[in-house]
Amino acid sequence: MSDNIISGVIAALISGPILALFFFFLKEKVFGIPDITGKWYFEMTTVNSDYNPYKGMVLRYIAVIWREGNKLSGTVEKVYENSSTGEREYVGDKRSRGHLNGYYELNYLSKDKIYIHIKEQGNGRESTNYFELIRANNSSLTGAFNSFVANQDGLSTWQREQF
Repeated sequence: MSDNIISGVIAALISGPILALFFFFLKEKVFGIPDITGKWYFEMTTVNSDYNPYKGMVLRYIAVIWREGNKLSGTVEKVYENSSTGEREYVGDKRSRGHLNGYYELNYLSKDKIYIHIKEQGNGRESTNYFELIRANNSSLTGAFNSFVANQDGLSTWQREQF
């Protein structure tokens, strides 16, 4: 009888750490938050706006994202615009800059969601954009945006490669 107790205790002492390592590996490698840190290119296409000339406008940005746990931070720069006033690229000091904050929502039974808030210092005033994105894969995000500028909303695509 005491041999059974001793072998049970030894089995528990050996299997406990192995099981803990297995679940740690699952949490970190299989079900963990993907690393979205780094450079991203994103596009905003306006679908609705209180200011009709903005409808159909396409803006492109470069973003650098830093992730700490579920929190996101970073910076953005506007690099391209195609609007009713024409098509233009922004280079050097012509680029408007902004700050990015966000949150990565890890979902086990559905696609992960990313919420991003960007405050951009544009020409004449600061603008606010809010994004709700779904992670399509490790190199692309898709979703919608809302902006305080002319009450805009539309579609947004984020990717690792330049447009």
